[in-house]
Amino acid sequence: MSDESGEHWPGEQLVGAEVEAEEEIEVREDDTGEEPAVVEEPEQLAGHAPGAIDIPDGLDVVEGSPHGTRKRIAIVLSRFNGDVTNRLLESALAELDRAGIEREHVTVMPVPGAFELPLGAMALAKTRRYVAIVALGCVIRGETAHFEYVAGEAASGLQLAALETGVPVAFGVLTTNTLEQAMARADKGAEAVRTALEMADLFNQLRATAKAS
Repeated sequence: MSDESGEHWPGEQLVGAEVEAEEEIEVREDDTGEEPAVVEEPEQLAGHAPGAIDIPDGLDVVEGSPHGTRKRIAIVLSRFNGDVTNRLLESALAELDRAGIEREHVTVMPVPGAFELPLGAMALAKTRRYVAIVALGCVIRGETAHFEYVAGEAASGLQLAALETGVPVAFGVLTTNTLEQAMARADKGAEAVRTALEMADLFNQLRATAKAS
């Protein structure tokens, strides 16, 4: 699904006329007077799309796993656009169930809106009770610059919370043009949980390796 501004959700495939609109065709002329050759640009891979990577043999690889029992996870949840964030929370909790994490090890902190998510995430991370924080929210573009300020500050603030505390903070904040687009992406709560668990497991392995050396 695309929006009117031409932006696409990361990893989303384009179809039909959208593909034609996105492809750039280079026309190369020669000196023979013949019809110019038409050279299509190679297909670009979607940015930030999940997928396998090829790592050469012989390297020391440390990779996290989105699983684990008895891990304490915190979810900071925006109440603004609650119809959407409630579905994000449902998706996140279902993924935690699949990962084998019991509900008693999950803490949910509601905050007024997406702008308050970084402060909530920072406060949770500083308790050192949680291996990872999942931030869930939704910012929908309106007719003013409010969208850019809130979305940008939420993203940079959540990154800062992770960098300052060393606790992984997963970004599960939807930034869409319409409510319909947001509702269609409500499963991103599960994706944020998988990211949080993978990073938490990765950090745990790094700490264990450092203690053993």
